[in-house]
Amino acid sequence: MSNKNHIHIIFISLIFAFLSNSQKINAQSELYDITKIQEIRIHFYESNWSEILDSLFMNFGEDKRLVCDIYINGKSFPKAGIRYKGYSSFDSTQMKNPFNIDLNYTYKHLNYQGNNKIRLANVIYDPSFVREVVAYNIAQKYMPASQANFAKVYVDDYYLGLYTNVETVSDDFTEKYFKSKGNSFFKGSPAVLQYPFGQNSNLAYTHGSDYSGYLPYYKLESDYYGWNDLFNLIYILNNDTSNIPKVLNIDRTLWMHAFNYAILNLDSYIGYSQNYYLYKDNYGIFNTIPWDLNMSFGSFRNTDDISLSLSIDKIGKLDPLQHLYSNAYTPRPLMKNLFRTPLYRKMYIAHLRTIIKENIENSDYFNLASQLQNLIDSAVYADTNKFYTYSDFKNNLTVDAGTTSNKIPGIKSLMDARLAYLLSYPGFSTVPVISDMKYEPTIVEQNKEVWIKAKITNLTSAFLYSRNNSKAPFNLTVMYDDGLHHDEIAGDGIYGAQLTVNGKTLQYYIWAENDSCGSFSPERAANEFYEIQPQLVKGDVVINEIKLNAGTGYASENAGSWIELFNNTNEDFRLKNIYFSNDSLNRFVWKLKDTIIPSKNYLILGINNSLANDSLNINFSLPEADGKLYITYENGKEIDAVSYKQLAVNLSLGRYPNGNGNFNLMYPSFAAYNLYPKSENVSFYIYPNPTTGLLNYELNAHFPSVKIEIFNTLSQSIFNKEYTYDAAAISTYNTIDISSFPKGVYVVKASWADNSEIKKIIKQ
Repeated sequence: MSNKNHIHIIFISLIFAFLSNSQKINAQSELYDITKIQEIRIHFYESNWSEILDSLFMNFGEDKRLVCDIYINGKSFPKAGIRYKGYSSFDSTQMKNPFNIDLNYTYKHLNYQGNNKIRLANVIYDPSFVREVVAYNIAQKYMPASQANFAKVYVDDYYLGLYTNVETVSDDFTEKYFKSKGNSFFKGSPAVLQYPFGQNSNLAYTHGSDYSGYLPYYKLESDYYGWNDLFNLIYILNNDTSNIPKVLNIDRTLWMHAFNYAILNLDSYIGYSQNYYLYKDNYGIFNTIPWDLNMSFGSFRNTDDISLSLSIDKIGKLDPLQHLYSNAYTPRPLMKNLFRTPLYRKMYIAHLRTIIKENIENSDYFNLASQLQNLIDSAVYADTNKFYTYSDFKNNLTVDAGTTSNKIPGIKSLMDARLAYLLSYPGFSTVPVISDMKYEPTIVEQNKEVWIKAKITNLTSAFLYSRNNSKAPFNLTVMYDDGLHHDEIAGDGIYGAQLTVNGKTLQYYIWAENDSCGSFSPERAANEFYEIQPQLVKGDVVINEIKLNAGTGYASENAGSWIELFNNTNEDFRLKNIYFSNDSLNRFVWKLKDTIIPSKNYLILGINNSLANDSLNINFSLPEADGKLYITYENGKEIDAVSYKQLAVNLSLGRYPNGNGNFNLMYPSFAAYNLYPKSENVSFYIYPNPTTGLLNYELNAHFPSVKIEIFNTLSQSIFNKEYTYDAAAISTYNTIDISSFPKGVYVVKASWADNSEIKKIIKQ
């Protein structure tokens, strides 16, 4: 990148790396750390647990569980619920079956690092043991996809074997990637898999003119509703193709297809039309999510084209556009009806090219697979229930393994053949080249225009895709080389376009194409993108709380002295080129190192070296009386400021309401929602009211438990939950999600100790 002011952010990765040390996304931590093997122990109360699980799964499928105690890396989860999973990997005659574990089956709200569901696959179709973990690692670079690693699983002291441990695609998953949950959510998982030549979950308009005919082919993952949304997607995908962008994230769909074809994952939409999720985001658009990658890298070689016998040799040369050119398959509208559009076809091949270049051509996949095999070697050797020999495990990275009738290809030999085939595939050469990205002005303000330009060669047209909200769809703008769009001289190969920063961020990527192919910049678009962050305006990020006392130490949190910042916006902000000061005549006393403050979240700065992270300790002190604190850009623009008369020891000065209210003396709340001011006597408070979804309640005194009930106008209880708080809490606060409630009037009852109080609320 030639322009040092241009922010080329691999933005999702940066944010998740930052948040992995916070409470916001705990699922990024140890449970799915690819460098560690987890230890999961199961204690059953019944000696014939295996027979019971067999019976439950064969008779009730996913609807019944057996109670057991679970221990994850030594932490206990009493009376969890467990069942078998995986119709092709389960067999009542085998000892090592896959598990689905619900940690909060009996005791609600139990979780391990934010996870309450554990899914363990038994590696039945993979002599190498690493296919699934490597595949998910690749997928995560380009689209929302589960994390995966390994777990040694024990029943009491008996070592059942080494399993793959895969993150569940659930509400927590959609909250992490889409900033929403509870919307229409489906799994492409037919009740009965039909083959060969079966429809399965292919999204074809072949089962009638309403959703009822489609019920057996898709599994509803959301609560209560969503079928009309799915049917609308199917109808438009097949019968109103010009409107597909209004109901489907096309780019994410193309990434999923490219991923499946790159690593030959046929147990997916491209083979038997299954093993994927569809989630409808807050913009009304369905997003595809890959799932069940245990048979990737050619372990599964069946398709519904009964005329095509996929030997190991043939699968390496599988045409990534076969569904466009062949009529031998059942309908595949999620592919064919996209590939028929030249633009989408070129984008698809560009994504395929990127996956091959970044993972196969440079041997990254093989290096990772080798590292993982070294990590799990002893655990595989000790696994007496594995489905292949230890020799197969050692060799299957490079050579075929298994029986003569069911050969599992060597991963490297298969990928070498795949690479040789695709490098000569149309669209893999003579591609447009995008370079020298710039924008001006270099200091961008909210609601102002900005010009984007880039050097592009070997193209017929160029487009800029942009958005002003990090979860919104991207909009298209044409780029020109006419000398009229800040593109310098007409015909010089520099293309430009104007955008307006109508929000807290401007995110964009470039697409350029010629007659045969196209290129993205950045290549992983739209999972990655360029971002221009305009300067903050007052109220975006604020000084939220100040705490002073003589204590020290980061671990004790409230014992130290600190400044709390809060991000009031719905965007993650990169705090860059800003200064802090206690002097009105010198606003540039201390410069903050570039730091991300997540949306609706906190950043703590230490006073008197109270933080373990020295880069977040300011180099000046605040007085207890008559103090000032300023936040200022390097160009002198003020972001926030506060003046105070007195700071009390062991109490704090904080905004109430949190993030935007006036400053009050209050109990300290380190990196947490500010509590009621100390002088306030309100016992129970609930807000916002009216609300569209999230409802907060507070009590200004500590109680070990509070029961919240919500009643509709018919006096029917529709929500009932007891919240518990530890002894260190000073007040009681929590958030309730009622976004799924119909609009109307409700009654909220809070009960604590021997007291209760009722409030009326309105759901808009």
